[in-house]
Amino acid sequence: MQMLMNMLHVDSGAELWWVVFGLAAQLMFTARFLLQWIASERAKDSVMPVAFWYFSLIGGVMLLAYALYRRDPVFILGQALGVFIYARNLWLIYAKRRAQPSPSE
Repeated sequence: MQMLMNMLHVDSGAELWWVVFGLAAQLMFTARFLLQWIASERAKDSVMPVAFWYFSLIGGVMLLAYALYRRDPVFILGQALGVFIYARNLWLIYAKRRAQPSPSE
């Protein structure tokens, strides 16, 4: 365990778990690109699946939490803006769906 802590430059178990959380957040955030790539390859067109925005939002919130813990103002500002944009895109997607008549109408 000490070797892992040294490798990650952390001094405590709590700090280690925050670094693990930050790495998991980054993986979640990166997964959105893999998801978009796979969806585009299947469609043989550039597409942006709704799940892309969910992965963006979840990863962004996780990274924002990590940035707040680290007290990094640059990281906080970048993630806070991104979280707002991802949430707004999901809002627009669902507002459009609500406005469309259902097939039974």
